[in-house]
Amino acid sequence: MMRDSDLDDLFADLRVVRAEAPASLLMRVLEDAELHQPQPVALRAAPAPRRLWSLLAGGGLGGGGVLAGLATATLAGFWIGFAQPLPVTTLTAALWQQETLADDEGLDLVELIPTLDTYLPEG
Repeated sequence: MMRDSDLDDLFADLRVVRAEAPASLLMRVLEDAELHQPQPVALRAAPAPRRLWSLLAGGGLGGGGVLAGLATATLAGFWIGFAQPLPVTTLTAALWQQETLADDEGLDLVELIPTLDTYLPEG
């Protein structure tokens, strides 16, 4: 029959006995551990900073095709703004419903600081 102290006696006996691993086993374990250690990485020089154009063309905006499209749209906008082709001026006159003004005629009609009063009538 087992007593309550049997387990304690077993642990006490095992504490006294020390199992030593053979030296050859320890050497093999250490050699194997050295093989699996990570090797140090060689230091590399920091990459040179990228220039703005190479950053934009290289993918900052999506690549060279996107950059070419943006340049084309910008040049087209400048051309339309400065040259004012006849279809554009006709369209502008139709939308704004204005007639050409003389140099000093009708400049008092231009409201430089517009407000929302015209859109919010009272009453």
